[in-house]
Amino acid sequence: MSHATLPVDDLDRNVPPYQHNPSAWSQRIPICILAFVAAAISAHLSMYQWGLIDTAWDPAFGSGTAEVLKSKTATQMYAMIGIHDAALGVLAYLGDAILGFAGSTRRWQYRPWLVILFGIDVIPLGIVSVVLVLIQASIIGSWCFLCLVTAAISLILVYWAWDEVRASLMYLWIVWKQNHNWRLLWDAFWGNRCEAIDHAAETLLSRGTA
Repeated sequence: MSHATLPVDDLDRNVPPYQHNPSAWSQRIPICILAFVAAAISAHLSMYQWGLIDTAWDPAFGSGTAEVLKSKTATQMYAMIGIHDAALGVLAYLGDAILGFAGSTRRWQYRPWLVILFGIDVIPLGIVSVVLVLIQASIIGSWCFLCLVTAAISLILVYWAWDEVRASLMYLWIVWKQNHNWRLLWDAFWGNRCEAIDHAAETLLSRGTA
């Protein structure tokens, strides 16, 4: 059957093992808002690293932020990649927000590629943020208040985004397990539909919740 002849299922059905729909706007809007907040914070830090402002706000550690952002480690990172780490944070967090807004509330099935791309942007960013905080403590020996805030936001984003990424991966796994057909798996990844692919989605939706 063609994509056009298949009916659109209820977009807001809960996806086991969760008792909610991981693609619901109630799940994604908080992610997008937090990502925009983190992008704004990173923009402030980036402006300081680029020399566009004279100081970076830090109510807790005083000159610690300047020591971190202007450290030898930060300078070496800039020399390697050609862009300051805070500027990379701006791009990554804006990517989180944009990808979070894209797609319907059934995108875990209808746009798995988008959900997985979203996860690739969110989850590694959270890991990198934790690594940078550890570098602050062990190598630089100073703390950056706003860097800690963005790191905390990154971990929250990972926690909130993971259930949707997991739902898409479970769906694709069921498509493969039921059919063992690379072409169907590829079609499912890009959001194409047929009876076999929809059957896999229904199998997931019919499971019991935790």
